[in-house]
Amino acid sequence: MRSQIERTRGELGDTVAELAAKADVKGRAAARAADLRDKAGAMTVQLRSSAAQAGHAVQERAARAGHVVQDRAAQAGHTVQDRATQAGHTVQDKATHAGHVVEHSVPRPVRTVVQAGLRHPRPVLVVGAAVGAVVAAEMLRRRHR
Repeated sequence: MRSQIERTRGELGDTVAELAAKADVKGRAAARAADLRDKAGAMTVQLRSSAAQAGHAVQERAARAGHVVQDRAAQAGHTVQDRATQAGHTVQDKATHAGHVVEHSVPRPVRTVVQAGLRHPRPVLVVGAAVGAVVAAEMLRRRHR
């Protein structure tokens, strides 16, 4: 009987402790607040980590886009340079062709004189200066009349 009484006392003590815990509203609220603070702290850490990862991803995408733009600009520059070179060669070829056409269409005696003038430019310059002086003198004479 004594052992049964001791056991009943122990059970009653446990029951009283459980009732006291349930009746301690302030303690339960504090425990719940602590749990919520812990969860909020964990969520804050998780959100910061996610934001950092998103920032790195955006930064990497921007860098890749910058490289793509840079590569395309370089390609466009090379294309423009190639086209300008081709246009220069075309103009040079047409000018050379036109020079040959003119050279072959000029009568032979004139061609001979021009070639001699190219070989010996000093007499051509002297004759040109003399012709210029005669023209200037004639213009001055006409002005005085």
